[in-house]
Amino acid sequence: MTGLLICAALGIEAHAIRRGLPAHLTDVRVVTTGIGPRRAARAAGHLHGQGAVAVVGFGGAVAAGLRPGDVLVADEIRFRGRTHPCPWAALLMEELVRAGLPARTGPLLTVDHLVRGTERRRLAGQGVRAVDMESGPLARAAADRPLAAVRVIVDTPRAPLLRPATLARGLAARRTLAALGPVLVRWAAAVGPSPAIAPEPVSVPLPKEPLP
Repeated sequence: MTGLLICAALGIEAHAIRRGLPAHLTDVRVVTTGIGPRRAARAAGHLHGQGAVAVVGFGGAVAAGLRPGDVLVADEIRFRGRTHPCPWAALLMEELVRAGLPARTGPLLTVDHLVRGTERRRLAGQGVRAVDMESGPLARAAADRPLAAVRVIVDTPRAPLLRPATLARGLAARRTLAALGPVLVRWAAAVGPSPAIAPEPVSVPLPKEPLP
């Protein structure tokens, strides 16, 4: 492996990832980007180097079938009307399943606001499985480097964010984030420094109906 860059929006997410990483590693870097597309875009301008990029943190489900604690691996990232394919998702899924984590895959949409109620249902109807607020700009900056976007689900349509049980779900999700560290290291070693291992990611237009 020639390097792994792990991006997390929140300090609590970054701390959980660092806690789970083997201590002897010297070519893994964890950075905190800040919350939201604007902060992620600013951080993306400073993400220089080679090797794999992983965007990791908490996320919200919009589709049925995802439960709090599930790990969503994006097979594509949708952001501002464009799609960024993630051709390395299948390999990461294999590593997560091998580690005993409840992994799922599907489209991830980057938004700039909290998604609730009817908007969840509308996005689910468009094939979106979960939302976050940072992956889109970071995917653009990753260019042809191996990319993973991984979200530990904290809230779902049946378990909204602003409920008393959110704290317990958040603590459980933090433990899952810590368990992701070694899995991401193995994934980065498998994809290697060359993007030729998987098809080169490209941006393709979405259907004409705009997404948030």
